[in-house]
Amino acid sequence: MGLFDHEARQFKFDVLREVAFRAYKGSLHEDVDDEIAHKLIPTMKADFRCCVYKEREIIRQRTRLAMGKNPSQHQNGTFNPNQIVKVIDAACDGCTIKRIQITDSCRKCMAKSCVAACKFDAIAMGTNRAVINYDQCKECGACVKQCPFHAIIETVRPCLASCPVDAISMDDDNIAIIDDARCINCAACQSACPFGAIEDASWIVPVIELIKLNTPITAMIAPSIQGQFDSATLSQIKAGIKMLGFTDVVEVATAADTVVWHEKEELKKKKSNNIKMTTSCCPAFLNLAKQHFPDVYEKNMSTLASPMIVMARYIKSRNPNHGVVFIGPCVAKKQEAMQDYPKADVDYVLTYEEIAAMLVANKIYLPDIEVDSDDQASNYGRYFAFGGGVSNALKHVGATEGFEFSSSYADGCQECKKQLLLMKHNRFTADVLEGMSCVGGCGNGPAIIDNSKKAKQRFDLENKSNSINIHETIEHYDFSNINLERNQKGVAK
Repeated sequence: MGLFDHEARQFKFDVLREVAFRAYKGSLHEDVDDEIAHKLIPTMKADFRCCVYKEREIIRQRTRLAMGKNPSQHQNGTFNPNQIVKVIDAACDGCTIKRIQITDSCRKCMAKSCVAACKFDAIAMGTNRAVINYDQCKECGACVKQCPFHAIIETVRPCLASCPVDAISMDDDNIAIIDDARCINCAACQSACPFGAIEDASWIVPVIELIKLNTPITAMIAPSIQGQFDSATLSQIKAGIKMLGFTDVVEVATAADTVVWHEKEELKKKKSNNIKMTTSCCPAFLNLAKQHFPDVYEKNMSTLASPMIVMARYIKSRNPNHGVVFIGPCVAKKQEAMQDYPKADVDYVLTYEEIAAMLVANKIYLPDIEVDSDDQASNYGRYFAFGGGVSNALKHVGATEGFEFSSSYADGCQECKKQLLLMKHNRFTADVLEGMSCVGGCGNGPAIIDNSKKAKQRFDLENKSNSINIHETIEHYDFSNINLERNQKGVAK
């Protein structure tokens, strides 16, 4: 039985596992993509596509992406490290449907409303029903609106429908193209594509290579990792990750406690000047504001760095020779880490899918690990993992000083876009906008393993006994000499 019900995600995981296994063995070679393709599809029977050759080419492209390369060999000279979300063209061509289609419900009526509505003379009456000349059709949808029988349908491809910033178009062969200048790396298209034709580039190979060189590396885990690995506790997850070769494992939620404490101070200043504020922990939300609402970004976005960046700076201030790898459910975090490459605070980002592939490749089963419990962060920091968690933490630290304010939560990119538009036109009514690009928050990110209610129940159950508060975290982890500003790097002067 596979780890995922979604067969495309299972193939992605299988490829990641094979790449991880070979990276640890040191057996990655020039033709490894073909080797993995034949291992995963050993017979001549096609199960998913027109032929086994097509299926193997998709695996080859997945393998190259899993190794941090462009999926198609002909793209090798154009790799953009800041564009994490990529199109696997061999998988995308299964979705080349016509957007406007006339169904069998067409009665070839005498009104001919569709013909009259078309400004491009693309519709005519055929023998049994109306027909479309696709060489002339501009897919405007006018005929769809006018047909009295609703016999003409408009089918929007999932990637197009899911993208909140219109960053996806189609080339002459109807293969998806991502506009790097518009894309915010939210991976909504990746989650929506039923073929798994849009995926994120992986850094699993360079991380394993550093581990094999005995490079000291600290792994930082996102709060939403709890509940993702069956019945494994957070302490077991930490122990299992260390067994992969990491020097230490720390919770980013500890930095979340610090960020929210200082964000409260910034909110006080903004509120006194009648300026609304947005949170800044979600990189896709931040990208949405920066690229598509620049005035809001400059005026209203919190200046605090994300908990991931703050934690990385903390680690490197104490261990300058340590590499830092963030492990989370978010594809946009990879792009966030690459923004200041090669002098980045975070060296690499791995997803839960990728860390699971490394665990399976090393035959590490987390629930079997014997370990004592180890809480590092408060529940307020940990609940950054879910929508509304940042606002709740802000309100908690505000209440300790009698500071009250109103907040609004934007659930998913489409809602974030709507609220940023209101803020742009001075119609946003709350004091704080918490934006999360994934519906439900990070706990429903594109690279999670389990988004079921059971995963959330496991998260809630384990955190019931956590009694650490934000003040304790701040006292234990001294961030006083760390620069917390989003656009600054390193140690504060």
